[in-house]
Amino acid sequence: MKDYCVICGKALTAIDHILGENRLSDGHLLCNSCLEKASSVHQELLEHLDRFSSNDIKNLLENGAPEQQDPILPVPEAAQHLPSVTGGSEILPPQFYKRRLKEIKHQLKLAKANLSIFAKGEIKELPHLLATDEPVLAVTDAQFVKTMDAGILLVTPKRMISVSKAMFRLAKVHDYPNETIREVSFKNHFMSPVIRLHTETRVVEFECFCDKQDAEVFYDFIEKIYNKSHQQKIEEAKAAAVSGTVLEQLEKLAALRENGVLTEEEFSTQKKKLLEKL
Repeated sequence: MKDYCVICGKALTAIDHILGENRLSDGHLLCNSCLEKASSVHQELLEHLDRFSSNDIKNLLENGAPEQQDPILPVPEAAQHLPSVTGGSEILPPQFYKRRLKEIKHQLKLAKANLSIFAKGEIKELPHLLATDEPVLAVTDAQFVKTMDAGILLVTPKRMISVSKAMFRLAKVHDYPNETIREVSFKNHFMSPVIRLHTETRVVEFECFCDKQDAEVFYDFIEKIYNKSHQQKIEEAKAAAVSGTVLEQLEKLAALRENGVLTEEEFSTQKKKLLEKL
């Protein structure tokens, strides 16, 4: 049994099998890490991995394309009705979209998100906006001041993003990369506090009318990231991203142990390896 990754040569772990066996057309297997790298270059891999050989994957990672590129299949009709995003976001294959939405909802749970029922549309937009290596660290209900659009404001290791999705309309997305945010500030109010992002060119204000306490918790989180030196911002964001990934993997390991896939000894060994990454 070829129980190792044909690209990096590492033995496949139980975690690599959680999302299914990543088998190529020539029978070789990929670990999830190499699959993510390859699919970031050529997204069709996620839907039609069995059409690509190990040589295709190697050429794709080295040259940006498989040796013999399969023709791009037409977008299934069901995928044509996925939410659209202002700014030209592409439509995702249905199965990949569902997988990403599930992963993001799990990230929101780990981040202890306390969003209102009005944020459902914004959450459904997130698979279009976030890369697989860009977890949600914190999120709150927030809208631009002096507007009627409800929305959410979230932070990842790379940036802050504002998303608002009115019914039957395209989503409005505003992106604030970490390197453009100089600091953040908070204007208290008994009903609707305001979170301010001080960028290189202007100050952007978000009103938090749904949950004053949740807005304060969110601000406490981002204040620790952005109101420090540039190098400190980078290091803390990286640490938060690694921590989030490790916690997710620990939960998956625990589930495998409970289901009898891993022995107690195997679970302890893998847990120790993960905790060393923190």
